[in-house]
Amino acid sequence: MSEPVRVGPAPVEALIVIDMQKGFLTGDAAVAGADGLVYNVSDLLFRARQAQALVIHLQNDGPVGAVDEPGSPGWELCLTNADEAVVRKTSDDGFSDTPLGALLERRQVRRIALGGLLSEMCVSATARTALAQGFSVVLPRDAHSTYPLDDIPARVVARVAEHSLGDEIELARTSAVVEFVAPPA
Repeated sequence: MSEPVRVGPAPVEALIVIDMQKGFLTGDAAVAGADGLVYNVSDLLFRARQAQALVIHLQNDGPVGAVDEPGSPGWELCLTNADEAVVRKTSDDGFSDTPLGALLERRQVRRIALGGLLSEMCVSATARTALAQGFSVVLPRDAHSTYPLDDIPARVVARVAEHSLGDEIELARTSAVVEFVAPPA
């Protein structure tokens, strides 16, 4: 019997969900395509959980008055399970002054998938540091979003953010092709 044909990247051991907070996903301040984004990230979460992959949620602590100000309704995460790690951050980079790298190293994770917000900010910054630290990074094209930038549509801003990461990142055509496995430890 022959091996099945792989249509996406090699399986990943961890899913990092970036800033999927109510203030960015609901109401007037919602990012472009928020409903579709929630659906696609939820699907990634379901499959990661089923495979017992490591799931880590990043939560941005915005400044006073921002939609993601700590303690405000907009700051709350949307898709977490009680047993999953939540890493709070105060900058775009999920690795900067947080335990994210240590959590991944402790579980011997080498391949990660990223999804969430905002494409050109927190997603890009976290992806760059992950690559610099030697992680393989998979970014599904339909699992991150952002806002329009002046007269540039959000979908264009997101595509430019993907390509600005260079050829080290693995762009998955869709979130549906990302496969998960449990990390070795």
